[in-house]
Amino acid sequence: QVQLVESGGGLVQAGGSLRLSCAASGLTFSSYTMGWFRQAPGKEREFVATISRNGFTTYYADFVKGRFSISRDNAKNTVSLIMNSLQPEDTGVYYCTAVARSHLLDIAVAATDYSYWGQGTQVTVSS
Repeated sequence: QVQLVESGGGLVQAGGSLRLSCAASGLTFSSYTMGWFRQAPGKEREFVATISRNGFTTYYADFVKGRFSISRDNAKNTVSLIMNSLQPEDTGVYYCTAVARSHLLDIAVAATDYSYWGQGTQVTVSS
């Protein structure tokens, strides 16, 4: 079955950086658009970033543009999220997501677009 396993979360001070990774198995990774979502305590899950099958197309939520960077390695079945200049409002559980897409450049920004979700990794940013 499809598994998405996130890692790399933790506690960091404001202004610091983290790199999240997601290891995918049970799927033909290069056929899937990938994404990251997050959920802060008491808030709804929100879109963070997405990357197309071939990595050529990326898209970010406005609140992370210029600070976060999404990338993928189709040879290793992994997708990463580098997060810089972290702020307390970035605190939350970060989820890796996947959806099969026909076109190499397709991205997806709605939670309902995605078929598979990881268990999440906690990111806590202290002030």
